[in-house]
Amino acid sequence: MKRLSVVFISVVVFVLTAEGGEFSRLFADSTLRVDYALCADHGRVNAYRRGIRKFAGWAGRRHNLDTLALKGNGQVTMRSCRDGRVMYTQSFSTLMQEWLSTPESKEDNGAWEMTALMPLPKDTVEIEMTLTDMHRDTIARCLSQYNPADILVASRLPVMVDSVYLVRSLRADAIDVVLLSEGYTVAERDSFLTHARVAVDEIMSYVPWQRSADRWNFVAVFTPSADSGVSVPDKGQWLNTAFGSHFATFYSPRYLTTPCVWALHDAAEGVPYEHIIVLANTDEYGGGGIYNNYTLTAARNQWFKPVVVHEFGHSFGGLADEYFYENDVMEDSYPKDVEPWEPNITTLVDFGSKWRRLLPVSVPVPTPPAQMGKYPLGVYEGGGYSFKGVYRPAFECRMRNNSYPVFCGACEDALSRLIEYYTKD
Repeated sequence: MKRLSVVFISVVVFVLTAEGGEFSRLFADSTLRVDYALCADHGRVNAYRRGIRKFAGWAGRRHNLDTLALKGNGQVTMRSCRDGRVMYTQSFSTLMQEWLSTPESKEDNGAWEMTALMPLPKDTVEIEMTLTDMHRDTIARCLSQYNPADILVASRLPVMVDSVYLVRSLRADAIDVVLLSEGYTVAERDSFLTHARVAVDEIMSYVPWQRSADRWNFVAVFTPSADSGVSVPDKGQWLNTAFGSHFATFYSPRYLTTPCVWALHDAAEGVPYEHIIVLANTDEYGGGGIYNNYTLTAARNQWFKPVVVHEFGHSFGGLADEYFYENDVMEDSYPKDVEPWEPNITTLVDFGSKWRRLLPVSVPVPTPPAQMGKYPLGVYEGGGYSFKGVYRPAFECRMRNNSYPVFCGACEDALSRLIEYYTKD
């Protein structure tokens, strides 16, 4: 029998997570969802509010409300209209900002979807969404207001979804992750649940998730697709699936993404969630992970297990890719005069803000590759797709190599600190 979850039942769980004090004074135990349209035209960028609505229950953090763990490539900030104070902020990255680094962006235009979730304020607030480029300069800004008395802010009715909890914590501050099905027909529901369990088991087998197992909720939500599989443009294969995902994003054959971000959030609203993992019903190799946006992974491929961990490292942890190309085909991905916001790569512009504190003073900076045996954690040149000028913490890491079984010490540390940020005052 299918297990059904209803939002009004989930509200009980949400209520139990109330931590009183400042959060309860400023916010109701509900979520405000703001949808944005991000538009780019020959390098010019604009952002527009597309929709706004509220629904019962808030699954996000109830502490560290006005501070960011990582800068990301964008931020949403809620300010009180009474005194201008920051009430809540969150960072993220988007697919559009990656597109801006492609030659196509200089000659064409496009639009992308983005969704921000925030606790529902009890008073009128201003919401500012900003996007930045790789030099940390603001390239787009969208200002809007939310007034609790506004009758045009839709109140989402309870929705029924087909959900199964795979991991459920007793902690009130547990991190909520939803796994969504992409390209699974009604007849393939059981296959999706099997793949979801494999994904969660694999993620939780890695340090530091293994050490924080009591701080996580993982719930699988099944949304059937008309077709089985996902679109593979290189093969001329275009399918009708729940979230319209496809390979060959930016003409990169293995880059699997979805343009339908709003639909992801529509599907997830029936359960408490902060982070989204999408499992694609395909044996093609590939995936994608975008910070505080989503992970999308091919669930039938032989590399499914390491790839889902790698991509969740991107979407949850904000970790950068540590691999690189020796012919520097992507040498401009990270400007060499700016310190990247990702915690596991550096240009040495501000290395003190990265893993410097984890290194003994004897470790040479940069660290010669010939000394990788002597210095498991160092500063090795090559990372963030660049052969020169960008440095990574270890010679090998889960963020560099599919066959490497663990995260390096700097990635473990960054993930651990992020888990603490979400789950401790």
